[in-house]
Amino acid sequence: MLNDKTIVVGVTGGIAAYKACDVVSKLKKLGANIHVIMTKSAKEFVCPMTFQTLSNNFVIDDMFEDPKTWEVEHIELAKAADLFLIVPATANFIGKLANGIADDMLTTTAMATTSQLVIAPAMNSNMYNNPIVKENISRLKSYGYKFINPASGLLACGDVGAGKLEETSKIVEYVENYFESIKLDEDKKDLKGLKVLVTAGPTVESIDPVRYITNRSSGKMGYSIAQRAAKRGADVILLSGKTNIEKPKELYKYIEIESADDLYREILAEFSECDVVIQSAAVADYKPKNYSDRKIKKSDGDLVIELSRNKDIAQELGKIKGEKVLVGFAAETNDVLENASRKIKKKNLDFIVANDLTKTGAGFNSDTNIVRIIGANGDVCEYPKLLKTEVADVILDRVENILSQKK
Repeated sequence: MLNDKTIVVGVTGGIAAYKACDVVSKLKKLGANIHVIMTKSAKEFVCPMTFQTLSNNFVIDDMFEDPKTWEVEHIELAKAADLFLIVPATANFIGKLANGIADDMLTTTAMATTSQLVIAPAMNSNMYNNPIVKENISRLKSYGYKFINPASGLLACGDVGAGKLEETSKIVEYVENYFESIKLDEDKKDLKGLKVLVTAGPTVESIDPVRYITNRSSGKMGYSIAQRAAKRGADVILLSGKTNIEKPKELYKYIEIESADDLYREILAEFSECDVVIQSAAVADYKPKNYSDRKIKKSDGDLVIELSRNKDIAQELGKIKGEKVLVGFAAETNDVLENASRKIKKKNLDFIVANDLTKTGAGFNSDTNIVRIIGANGDVCEYPKLLKTEVADVILDRVENILSQKK
């Protein structure tokens, strides 16, 4: 099933490097074209000739050796890769990649590729649990890198704990599932012909030219929804507050907004043309009643800022809903179901996605979310902790089902 797929396998210098031989062998037997890049340290554990024999391709291990072809090898390999797999990945490699260090053939090629990069860590459990390593892994995940989490067990050093390279059969299964999901993305265009508007990120309400009121929204949930909707064939309009996320390439239109008033104006301008509106932006409920065009100077006393109510955008859209599908979000810290349920009728929503911000792995700045979806008829569907891309598909599946029932 991996015929015509080019997989670049990066091998770093850990004792688990020998297991990469089995991974390469299994992937080759599935029909993949394998190119192996080894670090200098990896060659201390496995001879390059082993990988060369298993892959039937030259092994690259030196940036400055005489090239096998008249191409810039790290660029050509980066372009050719359908998938880039690092197995095993040491703490050193993860740290270099997370901090933009490209000082050998593997890190250079990894940074030059636009293909999906998948990392299978293997190291001592104390190293794996080191907060610096955890932070580097979290940073790479935020950039879109995928990880095959290590297993727990007896390590080569004699310790017992997390850090053991995942079983080679499971690594190969992950690769197979990845290409299967790509195929499903290509085949599944159930939202083709629909125009979907997604709001994302925070709003910013200015106090003066220096200060403002905002919230902790990262925009990750909204961007995941926009990306998945586009992958499933929809024409996606993304209205976004300021975030640090790269905008999805497949968008029909991208509009950056700042304040709740900006969002209201832009969403009304696009609303009539849309079939579905998914409101995942964290919109400020209040704004300063009076904006100062000069910086407010510090005084000896307290500063009182009077706030006025912003428009409830979701409620305003509910009034002019028509046949459109409207989806709302409720990020709560208490009485989650009760608070979210009240919003459905008030805002004329088809369903609302509720999450408890007090739960670990849910809410702002996380790659995961834990949600409950409440329907207009009061039905509640609970989901375990999922990646936000997976939550996005759950939401879009429900949207597609509602649209099917309306036909």
